[in-house]
Amino acid sequence: MERIVRGDHPPGTSLPPEPVLCETFSVSRTVVREAVKVLQEKGLVQVRQGAGTLVTPPSTWNMLDELVLAAAVAEDETLGVLDDLVVTRRLLESDMALVAARVADNATVVALRDLVDLMDQLVDDPTAYREQDHAFHDTIMRASGNRIARGVVRSLESQVFNTARYTGRTDSELCAASNRGHRRICERIAAHDPEGAAEAMSTHITEAWLVRRTDVGEPGRLDR
Repeated sequence: MERIVRGDHPPGTSLPPEPVLCETFSVSRTVVREAVKVLQEKGLVQVRQGAGTLVTPPSTWNMLDELVLAAAVAEDETLGVLDDLVVTRRLLESDMALVAARVADNATVVALRDLVDLMDQLVDDPTAYREQDHAFHDTIMRASGNRIARGVVRSLESQVFNTARYTGRTDSELCAASNRGHRRICERIAAHDPEGAAEAMSTHITEAWLVRRTDVGEPGRLDR
């Protein structure tokens, strides 16, 4: 998978024959065949009788699959995959914040305020801060009632959001700036301001990523 994502086997070309793969990876033909089945299930190859195993274009890959996504992030020097991931997260969480501002009850507002206050005390402990950060966002997602959107975000989060390439800087200054964004979101939800909550969430996710992001690639991909 890593070799395909890296481009060692470009789209439209065939994977090496079974004997070569067996020798390359020091495995049996049974293992090679099972691995090819997995690659086919994930959309990376297509097995054709008489034509061998053809590598498919990236547009057919299952990017929500944990292994495919992890390989794509690891091999992407431009950070374009992470930029797209941030845009996807921003769209979904902004919509969920909008809905949460409409329907949030007092218990949800209190929980969000408590989390924001707690994170203010944890800015010097990035690991503990990040745990409460996740809890804050998850509280909003649960309040929205959109289980599909929450499931997508949580799936992305479990595979990518804790990687070094995504987390980037984790100093107290960054945590403090991030929590100011959380507080704005909390205030808009407490005020039952759907559009304000959506805008605050979109701004928060974008600004937090731009601070952590390195200068490689083209961050203008976020301007959409």
